[in-house]
Amino acid sequence: METVWDWVTVFAFAGLVTLMLQRSSEEVLRDKLWHYAPPAIGCAIANQVGNAAIEDGQALYHVAAIAIMVAVVVYVVKVLKPELPRI
Repeated sequence: METVWDWVTVFAFAGLVTLMLQRSSEEVLRDKLWHYAPPAIGCAIANQVGNAAIEDGQALYHVAAIAIMVAVVVYVVKVLKPELPRI
């Protein structure tokens, strides 16, 4: 846990795990376990790309890592459809 990307991806993964555990305790399952694989893999890839950006000093890697994390969030919202809090 040395870089910002480590923290960002671990928090995103923790949220994903929390959603999975919450849904696995429901009587009627909304989704399958494999539905959580793409965003989990996306978090791992974004972490690697973001850390490479820090090590190599390449701004393009930061842009790629941000794009991957946005794709992870879009996938979670569109496919897993969590109930978002109302304000």
